[in-house]
Amino acid sequence: MKQKHLKVLGATLAVIAVLVFAGLTFYGNADLTETSLERTVESKHQPLIDRLKALPEAPPAEMAGRVDEEITTYNTGIIAQKGISDDYLDKVLSNINEDPAEYNEAFIAEYFAADPEVEKRVIENTGWMIDREWESFDEFNTQFRQKMDEINRGILEDHGIGEQRREQFRQEVMENGAPGWLKDGLWAWLIFGTATLGGLLYMIPGVRKQPGIKNDGIYHRKMQNRKWPAIILFGFLVAFYIVLYQFPQYFVNQIVLLEPLSQKMAGVASGRWFMYGFLYTLVMLIFGAKMMVKYRGNAYQQLRTAVVVFFQVVFAFTLPQILTLLQKPSYDIKSIWPLEYSFFFDYRVEQMLEAGTFGLFLLFWGSALVLIAVPLLTYIYGKRWYCSWVCGCGGLAETAGDPFRHLSDKSLGAWKIERWMVHGVLVLAVLMTAGTLYTTFTGESQVLGVNSYDVRASYGFFIGFIFAGAVGTGFYPVMGNRVWCRFGCPLAAYIGLVQRFKSRFRITTNGGQCISCGNCSTYCEMGIDVRWYAQRGQNIVRASCVGCGICSAVCPRGVLKLENRDEKGRVNDNPILIGREGVSLNL
Repeated sequence: MKQKHLKVLGATLAVIAVLVFAGLTFYGNADLTETSLERTVESKHQPLIDRLKALPEAPPAEMAGRVDEEITTYNTGIIAQKGISDDYLDKVLSNINEDPAEYNEAFIAEYFAADPEVEKRVIENTGWMIDREWESFDEFNTQFRQKMDEINRGILEDHGIGEQRREQFRQEVMENGAPGWLKDGLWAWLIFGTATLGGLLYMIPGVRKQPGIKNDGIYHRKMQNRKWPAIILFGFLVAFYIVLYQFPQYFVNQIVLLEPLSQKMAGVASGRWFMYGFLYTLVMLIFGAKMMVKYRGNAYQQLRTAVVVFFQVVFAFTLPQILTLLQKPSYDIKSIWPLEYSFFFDYRVEQMLEAGTFGLFLLFWGSALVLIAVPLLTYIYGKRWYCSWVCGCGGLAETAGDPFRHLSDKSLGAWKIERWMVHGVLVLAVLMTAGTLYTTFTGESQVLGVNSYDVRASYGFFIGFIFAGAVGTGFYPVMGNRVWCRFGCPLAAYIGLVQRFKSRFRITTNGGQCISCGNCSTYCEMGIDVRWYAQRGQNIVRASCVGCGICSAVCPRGVLKLENRDEKGRVNDNPILIGREGVSLNL
């Protein structure tokens, strides 16, 4: 079989596997039987069980909405029975005659004493409103309605399906009702096996090529030059992250596909993050193998690829599952704050403290990484020790994102935006963590009038989901493979500051040998115009440089070299002087 046919066959198999995997959202009916519902729904919610089991079979794309409607209907009934309905609230307010002074203990007893639980909640939530001076009835009305909403939310938490439980409840209901044929492992082997086989067939022709990295038409391939295949991939990846983070109920069939593996590794049911971790690891393995083929003959690149894939497979994916199986706090021990921005959240700290000696070790380990390992290792090896050899985000960028590395913007304007954005996210992470620690130790939720929990939620949504997920990975085909690392990663900003001002690492250049071919700048994923430095013989000490070494690997003249040496002479701003008297070397 011709090499071209092998690549077409491999790509076809991989695309078919991806389409089948994505299509499970629209195929494979969920059947909510009483047996499946009893595994999730408490017996006190029998009316809800009866409503859910009456739903006809449907795929996740339809069943999710139906389950949500039934939960809403059930909660409305709970409020009508045990809470304060909108009609009754309007009646209560109409009897105040727009005079807040009429709201007192006697009024509460008259309208809420029929249910002692409700009366107690009303007194607890609105007692402060009695005998208070109000600027207008509208102000009183707004505050009163807000407190009634809080009471109803509390009632739903106790008697219905409250907001804190609703998403997880809906997810568990649908997962337990998913088709049984998806849970036996056969379809998982078929889908992921086909994808893996396709990836391996696609890379076989690369083995027959001569070793060495070749700039062979990357700007002419539609997938690698922002043409329609890249736009389709871009849309697919962004949609995947949106559904994963915001609408996981549509991934029910994909999640249960990995049920056997999750049970064996962690002893618990599969979930969306287990599914994502598996997919992440599988993609890195396949594209890591492709990297090993592409960079044959370059021992540094092959070793670097093998190590970063190893850290993902062992430390990021396998070890947390083993810890869960052992009923220990699940933790990726190579993930460092502020990239692991929730490490110092109160619930995480409490979880580690409750885990005894092992939990204390994790707390010490995470703190030591931030305070000791980062500055020490960055001083010795530069940013590359983490961003290119250990980090999972960088690992995915280096493997799956490698075909798009040349798309990174090398302009001065992009560099200016990059510096403001990445350091801005670092400042946000520091402020958020400081507020969280203040809340943890004082019990106060407000810091300078700002709710720390709201800040946490906002950071998680905008940075954790939108920036790191949807943009950071989804934008590979249109902006290059290190969008998150360049513009958003707070840990990259922290390590970069250390590297820029206190490190032995640099990329040295021999300007006299540079032929200005531009390969180094083309392949720099961090948006560094390497050629600009090489032409002038300047060392590259940019804070953004992750020391991947690709620029050195693609240079046909050996101009660039990664070095760890004494700090003296590391920054050589003007090694080549150009003036009226000609060109001279500033030594």
